[in-house]
Amino acid sequence: MSSTESPLKGLRIPAHIAIIMDGNGRWAKQRGLPRMAGHRAGTENIRAIVKECDAIGVRYLTIYAFSTENWTRPSLEVQGLMQILGDFIDRETRNLHEQHVKLQHLGRLNGLSARLRRKVQHAIDLTHANTGITLAVAFNYGGRADIVDAVRDLMTQGVGPDQINEQMISDHLYTREMPDPDIVIRTSGERRISNFMIWQAAYSEYWFTPVLWPDFQPEHIHQAIRDYGRRERRFGGLPEQS
Repeated sequence: MSSTESPLKGLRIPAHIAIIMDGNGRWAKQRGLPRMAGHRAGTENIRAIVKECDAIGVRYLTIYAFSTENWTRPSLEVQGLMQILGDFIDRETRNLHEQHVKLQHLGRLNGLSARLRRKVQHAIDLTHANTGITLAVAFNYGGRADIVDAVRDLMTQGVGPDQINEQMISDHLYTREMPDPDIVIRTSGERRISNFMIWQAAYSEYWFTPVLWPDFQPEHIHQAIRDYGRRERRFGGLPEQS
């Protein structure tokens, strides 16, 4: 928890926060550093945000780390991002486990090396019974691919087209063990969702900040939650009449 006592006392805390971690490359460029230095700084920042979300009562935190479209980036950068994920698992899994954090992977494992797939699975298996905050890492993730894979699963199970409904699709998404996000945060000033949770976030609140991800601090989470608490979520309905 931050040094300020109960900074969000009395406010409605979202059960699930999803974050599009953007701005690592720009952060590095501003400092005359290579892009990978920005990605590593961004990865280091995850620890403090997970700790703060857990402390204030958020039950699920999803971070968008690598999209299905990121494969089109220069090969050296892609290789570096794969290395960073492996390093993060090696360095952080034990600490997260001791803090009772449950780790989940959202996305496709194909395309990752066999060694990296084993690391991901080990982290999931080690922490699967933990009862603290769930940290879901969306890596090799795309919102459209998520829906495609859900429909393919249903077809493989022999479900006919007339039987498919919204709940069945939700039950076959990568996030089937999680509630939909209450709020989606995007850093760096961009105002788009970039193929992130396009099904799950249909009625999520959105909060955009110009702060680059490596500079994103617990105080910014507090700002987002205060804003979220002032909003009226109607899910397509009308406010109750007094």
